[in-house]
Amino acid sequence: MAQNTRTVPAGTPTNVTQKHNKGGIGESILRPDGTLKVTGEFAYSSDMWHEDMLWGQTLRSTVAHAEIVSIDISEALAMPGVYSVLTYDDLPAEMKNYGLEIQDTPVLAHGRVRHHGEPVALVAADHPETARRAAAKIKIDYRELPLVTDEASALAEGAPLIHEGRDDHHIGHVPHPNIVHRQPIIRGNVEEARKRADVIVEGEYTFGMQDQAFLGPESGLAVPSEDGGVELYVATQWLHSDLQQIAPVLGLPPEKVRMTLSGVGGAFGGREDISMQIHACLLALATNKPVKIVYNRFESFFGHVHRHPAKLYYEHGATKDGKLTHMKCKIVLDGGAYASASPAVVGNASSLSVGPYVLEDVDIEAIALYTNNPPCGAMRGFGAVQACFAYEAQMDKLAAKLGMDPVEFRQLNAMEMGTIMPTGQVVDAPAPVAELLRRVKARPLPPERQWETAGEGADVRALPGGLSNTTHGEGVVRGVGYAVGIKNVGFSEGFDDYSTARVRLEVINGEPVAMVHTAMAEVGQGGITVHTQIARTELGVTQVTIHPADTQVGSAGSTSASRQTYMTGGAVKNTCEAVREALLEIGRRKKGSYHPAWATAELLLEGGKVVTDGGEVLGDIAEILEDEAIDLELEFRHHPTVPFDLVTGQGNGHVQYTFAAHRAVVEVDTELGLVKVVELATAQDVGKALNMLSVVGQIQGGTTQGLGVAIMEEIIVDPKTAKVRNPSFTDYLIPTILDTPTIPVDVLELADPKAPYGLRGMGEAPTLSSTPAVLAAIRQATGLEINKTPIRPEALTGTL
Repeated sequence: MAQNTRTVPAGTPTNVTQKHNKGGIGESILRPDGTLKVTGEFAYSSDMWHEDMLWGQTLRSTVAHAEIVSIDISEALAMPGVYSVLTYDDLPAEMKNYGLEIQDTPVLAHGRVRHHGEPVALVAADHPETARRAAAKIKIDYRELPLVTDEASALAEGAPLIHEGRDDHHIGHVPHPNIVHRQPIIRGNVEEARKRADVIVEGEYTFGMQDQAFLGPESGLAVPSEDGGVELYVATQWLHSDLQQIAPVLGLPPEKVRMTLSGVGGAFGGREDISMQIHACLLALATNKPVKIVYNRFESFFGHVHRHPAKLYYEHGATKDGKLTHMKCKIVLDGGAYASASPAVVGNASSLSVGPYVLEDVDIEAIALYTNNPPCGAMRGFGAVQACFAYEAQMDKLAAKLGMDPVEFRQLNAMEMGTIMPTGQVVDAPAPVAELLRRVKARPLPPERQWETAGEGADVRALPGGLSNTTHGEGVVRGVGYAVGIKNVGFSEGFDDYSTARVRLEVINGEPVAMVHTAMAEVGQGGITVHTQIARTELGVTQVTIHPADTQVGSAGSTSASRQTYMTGGAVKNTCEAVREALLEIGRRKKGSYHPAWATAELLLEGGKVVTDGGEVLGDIAEILEDEAIDLELEFRHHPTVPFDLVTGQGNGHVQYTFAAHRAVVEVDTELGLVKVVELATAQDVGKALNMLSVVGQIQGGTTQGLGVAIMEEIIVDPKTAKVRNPSFTDYLIPTILDTPTIPVDVLELADPKAPYGLRGMGEAPTLSSTPAVLAAIRQATGLEINKTPIRPEALTGTL
């Protein structure tokens, strides 16, 4: 190391000893929030506190569809400690609705309620229990109205309209006002292709309503400011989208609504919509006091959207040698009472409904309905999950009918780079579908009957039913199943998808320090860690500070659609490159006369120094900067997309595709209908792993969510009342550590040349194929045709 520390004349080149920037991309550095979260020291939004703050409470409808005849708030207002009670009539602005795309969601219900749990009134009080009791004293007289709960009741002649007088941009191309959006995709000639098919299989599939089930409930703190505006500290997925919806209904210009991200306890799509943000701001402005709102678990189930339940109708044909001939499908998504992200979910479901397979003749229709069921919107996988469940079941049916191995059948029809999607878009990056399947199949199977131990009784933890001790191995059968899926990355269909990053480089205490400022919502995906790694890689510094995310910098878009590392990571990379070039210009100005390499060589920043590509050190970053600071803010955009044609569905609608495959090994107690998932192996192409530890964690987490919806997770809505029957973690079950199997992960890194560092968005893909792989394994174990998820014990035992 002596050559790096000896005194040399300014500008004299020396050999650099560190070619690699420690802690840069490609390293599995630890997340700064990881230890704090597992030790309980991390500050979530629900932990925020402000002197003299009030507590907000929302009163929600107890019926799913009704006219509001009257609201009496007098008893609530009379309670000691109550500062404010607000209803629709108290809203301060002309704009009283909000929404991600269609502004159809009222801040507070007016005239009628459209779903169980809709917000009707707000209370602010000096104690949370006082606020809760005051809300309970509000008297609402409802006159119940006929319900719309499914496709038949939504589209029947004379059906009640969920939204009368629609004027949104989708109404002109849907056949009924209770259809939010419709997207057909027509390519080739299905009728002619059907004639070439030696076998045809059909299937009707039902996908249940899944909840994001994040552990940190919706919460935030609104603080009125001296200029008449408000500061909002909140857990969300998209600060600037929230801002665009909040400011108009408050009657404030956007610059008077200042938002800062607070600690987020998971999201998975459920925080992309507004929950308590507007309500907290309204109460804060009405009382001129800080107001905190924290949902309990019961209210959280009503406070955010869920994954769309779906009915899917499929027909596939194939020749006797196993080549797919055609596909026809109809996908019906239940969007619930308000639009949320339903139009975009329809676009995804339709355009990805064929799966990662070569098919030239398709007839596809996807619709989302307005109903009186709970609103549904974004959740990890976003329309592709429901489709993958159905088309992978179809692949197994075709393989069985043809007498082919299910993996070999999939590989025979697998898409690859250059394949043309049903939308006419060419897959222009690696698509290693066949290789992913090969890898999961080649992995050794776990030993059978692992619950048996030498000389001892059964280890019930390894059995279906686990510690409930329901079986000791009698009636337990093994099954193995496979699935593969395709997911898009980024916002599609012509959306102006961009991210912004501000980067500042300066010398502090003699050391170069980079500050990265974005509005990216860190919801647990590890984005702040990756931003640190990118800055170290591009700027050659060790010290990187991440500025809190807020709306004082340009939008970073949503933390969804597997886009943040691609988009905001791309913005950080581009801005760092611009900062680097600005630094080199300063170096050329100050030191260019000392060495010709300043003018001719390709210069890099490594180990706090400016070096040539040959390894010569031209100067220290700190020496070059001195008292100067470089501060730049730039936007990054991916290559443009276009909307799908509303008649044919043709168009280059997506930015990038990502692929994952799974093999599930299950043990099924066929007498009791209990399932133990023994292993859920996966292989996924991530393009480039910027942090392998985070990549594996994301893949295992997504796989576990897919497992949940396969065997246990479902929000139960009573078909007669449209009321949610299980809004608690007592009755809505999610996988625990005892339910989660070994998840071996095989990562491929086949670079996408158009993406930053060649990376591929990867957070959602594992959620797709894990579900159908588990169900395929259960089918093999039981011989049953399983067309519904989640699969319940009574369906396996025939005791429905």
